[in-house]
Amino acid sequence: MAHVITPITRLLIANRGEIARRIIRTAHDMGISTVAIYADGDAQAPFVKEADSAVALDGRTTAQTYLDVDKVLAACQRSGADAIHPGYGFLSENEAFAQAVIDAGIKWLGPTPEVIGLMGDKLSAKRLMDEAGVPTLPGIEISAETDIIAAAKEIGYPVLVKASAGGGGRGMRVVEKADDLLAAVEGAKREAGSSFGDDTVFLEKWLAVSRHVEIQILGDTHGNLVHCYERECSIQRRHQKIIEEAPSPAVTEAIRASMGDAAIAAAKKLGYSSAGTVEFLLSGDDFYFLEVNARLQVEHPITEEIIGKDLVREQIRVAEGEALSFTQEDLSINGHAIEARLYAEDPAKGFLPAPGPVLAWTPSTVGQARFDSGVETGSEISTQFDPMIAKVIVHAPTRREAAGRLARVLETTEIQGLRTNRDFLVATLRTGEFLAGDTTTDFIERVEPARVRDVARQELVEAAIAVAMEAQAQRRNKAKVLRSLPSGWRNSTMPMEQFSFRCGDDDIDVAYRLHRDGRFRLLCDEQEHLIEAYECGAGTVDIDDNGRRLQFTVQAHGNDWLVHGAAGDLVLQEQPRFPDSSLDANTGGLTAPMPGSVLATEVAAGASVTKGDLLLIMEAMKMEHRITAPRDGVIETVHVTIGDQVDNGQLLVSMAEE
Repeated sequence: MAHVITPITRLLIANRGEIARRIIRTAHDMGISTVAIYADGDAQAPFVKEADSAVALDGRTTAQTYLDVDKVLAACQRSGADAIHPGYGFLSENEAFAQAVIDAGIKWLGPTPEVIGLMGDKLSAKRLMDEAGVPTLPGIEISAETDIIAAAKEIGYPVLVKASAGGGGRGMRVVEKADDLLAAVEGAKREAGSSFGDDTVFLEKWLAVSRHVEIQILGDTHGNLVHCYERECSIQRRHQKIIEEAPSPAVTEAIRASMGDAAIAAAKKLGYSSAGTVEFLLSGDDFYFLEVNARLQVEHPITEEIIGKDLVREQIRVAEGEALSFTQEDLSINGHAIEARLYAEDPAKGFLPAPGPVLAWTPSTVGQARFDSGVETGSEISTQFDPMIAKVIVHAPTRREAAGRLARVLETTEIQGLRTNRDFLVATLRTGEFLAGDTTTDFIERVEPARVRDVARQELVEAAIAVAMEAQAQRRNKAKVLRSLPSGWRNSTMPMEQFSFRCGDDDIDVAYRLHRDGRFRLLCDEQEHLIEAYECGAGTVDIDDNGRRLQFTVQAHGNDWLVHGAAGDLVLQEQPRFPDSSLDANTGGLTAPMPGSVLATEVAAGASVTKGDLLLIMEAMKMEHRITAPRDGVIETVHVTIGDQVDNGQLLVSMAEE
């Protein structure tokens, strides 16, 4: 019997950022028109510009926009789209949304609503896997009647408090002892309700040392199923993946076959179609079912790289009624792929989100990397959404080569204007433990890769020289008079021109004077440099320093100079010639570590607190952050109330010594 094929002509992407751009790319390659939807803050985002048309959702927050089923469906009807791709997150695993799309006569690019309902509820998924003979970890649902303390004791500590809906590390807490259990459950319920609209949580046995290994599955509506081998996603912070690779260095051919068979058995029991992932915890040679993600995964590019297939293309073809374009026998593993997630966050402050403007974004051309990004120079990483900047993917013949190339790609990518985890990712990829494949889920706590880059004094000096050369050239270019005279020319002997910079806790002073032969004589750290400037004044600095060629990109932003060189990015703050006496540091206060909203206040004026006591709870980018007392003392004033939106550095609480 011939397959009934109904081609998609216009595809609405019910998502944003890098995944929206990635779906648009494949749709355009297949000759399909695309429609973007967007929140107020995304109006100028790259994904909106790249779609063939776009519809405003008239709202600022996630709940007002990408999670609003009625608005998304109305946008689809208005645009004339005949299909919806939900990407990942947001409504991608919302059974009611999927059903509403189908009921409206629109093609749904994902598994059936029934499957989403079964797998979106992690508790029902565990029960089904038990029936299918797939090993699972002990778990207990928490309801109003549950004796939570007794349930945790039955499972045995440590336990994981886990949201039944959603994913991405939200609504998850590891609990080591009974004293912390109730607060963890309440926090997980709040976070799950905020992120997924469902605050159901359950307890599960926590394996402190294991590997997170998942199997990519694909199915069509004709009963064909394949698995596309495994990905390892063990390197995580806050239960959210940051480095993924395929294949796993710990998976043998025997484990791969067994795990692949288990994933196919699970998919068959569900009658699975479209793309999905069956996730497992691997401990030694034993593996345990974790969950099924009934959608495209963030880390799908590494699977695409090792099998040479486009998973989004297959999703589109399946929705059109086509059979999968390949069989299990057609697939094989080619080389090794590693993906790093570049986030706007501060590793030195516990990986707290660090939203802000992207003042410079230039993906590296080294190492033939694939960049799936949602930003460009001038974009803004908002507090409303996930802080991901880009996914950076490298495919190489061997794992060691992939790791080395990815580290260098990240190092040579220019990303300025906000704090990122880039240097932490580079350090992780270069640890002996990572290179040896020793990548269990406790990797960050156990190995402790450097969270910030150690910048050598020589690098600071070279950057300061580059800025001095760029600054003098820019000022010369802006001169209103005597433009024919060379920079720094004097008709008498004058003191050398001076620059003072600060980078973190380091101060760098540079003095320079123009020689008659056109070179510059610079003094820095009591060392003399003879500089020949080949190019400067337009953002690119190419100089010869005593016979050593140095190249940088340099741009000014207020008093900051953004410098990108061979070793990475630096920000040099140009210091004023005279101190600003109006600047007086606040003392005795506790400030917001990032922009966000106040969820709860736990103290009042006059209360005595000890170091570590909970003062208030903030939310930023759908994650909760507990603000605790940095020392013993007495609360003088609580400057915020529940619901307040606060900026980074805003005073929250004033404390006095007890």
